[in-house]
Amino acid sequence: MSGKRIHPPMNFKTMAVPDVPQGRNGKHKHVVSRILSDLDQVIEGRALKIPLADLAESKEKVRSALNRATRKAGLDVATASDEDFLYVWNEKAKHDGPLK
Repeated sequence: MSGKRIHPPMNFKTMAVPDVPQGRNGKHKHVVSRILSDLDQVIEGRALKIPLADLAESKEKVRSALNRATRKAGLDVATASDEDFLYVWNEKAKHDGPLK
């Protein structure tokens, strides 16, 4: 015997690790980025009014993606919707006592 181990054929292709895409660029990234950009600029007491017809995905999927992004960014954002629009606004920070 020659001592060489025989390996079964690979099931998947390989690639160099530096060429592997990093980060998650999901299909909701564009709309969520636009919403976050607008939320950063909107004045307190105002909500974004986003037409549901402009969303490529369902409002539930966009809400979920927005929720993931805002939690990751440490933002406190609220949403509501009706049959035509998704509303998104910045929540005021809630405090149990006086600010120090």
